[in-house]
Amino acid sequence: MLLLAAALAIVTQDHTPLRAASRPRAAELATLWQGEVLEVRDEQAGYLKVYDHRRERGGYVKSEAVRSIGLTETDAPALLAVLRFLRDGVGAEALGISYGAAYLKAAPASALNAEPFDAIAIMAERLADSASGNGVRRADAAAHLEVVEQFGIYMRSFERNGRMQICYDGELFRRVLSSPSANAAERARAVLGLTRPDCVDPDAGILLRAAQDAERVALLDKVEERALNALLRSRLHARRAAVWAAVAYEEARRGAAPAAAARRAVAELLAVHPDDLGEERRGEYLDALLRVGAIRWAAATAATQGGPLSLTAQPGGPGQTCLALSDADRPAVPLVRRCTYGIVWTASAQPLARNRALVLAVQPLESWRELWVFHESGAGWTVDVLPPGAGDPEEGYVEFAGFTPTTQRLLIARDVLARGRFHRHFEELRLSDLVTVKQASSPELLADFGRWQDAAWRRDTLALH
Repeated sequence: MLLLAAALAIVTQDHTPLRAASRPRAAELATLWQGEVLEVRDEQAGYLKVYDHRRERGGYVKSEAVRSIGLTETDAPALLAVLRFLRDGVGAEALGISYGAAYLKAAPASALNAEPFDAIAIMAERLADSASGNGVRRADAAAHLEVVEQFGIYMRSFERNGRMQICYDGELFRRVLSSPSANAAERARAVLGLTRPDCVDPDAGILLRAAQDAERVALLDKVEERALNALLRSRLHARRAAVWAAVAYEEARRGAAPAAAARRAVAELLAVHPDDLGEERRGEYLDALLRVGAIRWAAATAATQGGPLSLTAQPGGPGQTCLALSDADRPAVPLVRRCTYGIVWTASAQPLARNRALVLAVQPLESWRELWVFHESGAGWTVDVLPPGAGDPEEGYVEFAGFTPTTQRLLIARDVLARGRFHRHFEELRLSDLVTVKQASSPELLADFGRWQDAAWRRDTLALH
């Protein structure tokens, strides 16, 4: 944290001009932002003569745009009261962090507990979300990030889904966990702040990612959920579900057995009570739903294939799996062959249309699962890939939900996150060309789903949650 000096004032208003003289029309030397700390040197004509150490520049600011603060032990209770007031104020994160830094300087070490670290960390996380465009986006977020950096609040940034993701580095969350005075709620918030799936670097290597996942699992399992309120309990279960889904995916990618991790992910997701999360935190549940939905086939056991169609998977190039679909009458010559760098969930293979088609789940990314449709056409056998959604969705999955033999239609379900919004669709596709014939937001609105939906899909799917 910045070592704050005496005779200080905190800027409380964004776009506060630092002027060359104590006059309204004097030249503007710089634009100040909420949370900026200034050294006060004099006062005249409704202005304070100040020095900005961050910019190494002096000037004048209107008295009503700043608040003078004291840093003695007697000032600490007042600073803590302001910190508590600003903690949940959306848009006031930089100001709240500034007051938090002042409180940490003023309070005696014997009086410090986990509360100020918890409050500052929460505001830092919210500011990072704003700068990333998550939730309420503010044009001033970048300037506020520069302000809080002087207090030792650091961010990490990387590209995800074509945009920059900014994440708080979590130092003060770790301080909360190391504090003997931290209560169960403070510890839970700290763990949630340190285990966010969207703050895992997508370019991390397999070994680093495995170490990070192991650390996230350990942190989440240490939380005592019985002492938490309903909101935090559901947030905790949703986060565990997302993390265990990531563990299952990485285990499958390494060639290890992912079934136990996938079953834990499903169990944690089913323990979430979405109504307890409210609208503000509903996105955490939907993110976990998509991640677990994408990995759910990892918990299934591949059944022995019967009938004339046989699907085999063999290693291809480095990291590749090559699939060959064969007919029992002519096993030496595959009907069709295709390779992928994704994870092939052979337990999902389902023959259709009197063995003139077969569907298969393939997962190329942690939160992205496609549906491969092997089907016979006039020119022979072909493989079409159905993505979770059109356009450029961020994450999601599409899955086989049934087949109508009378009209030769494929029933599918899609859950997808696109441009920050969750979408769920149930569709009927013509098997011949996979063109959507009907679409609805609920399976009850499509007559074929009532009669021809697959019983195993209805039992196991998460698309009905």
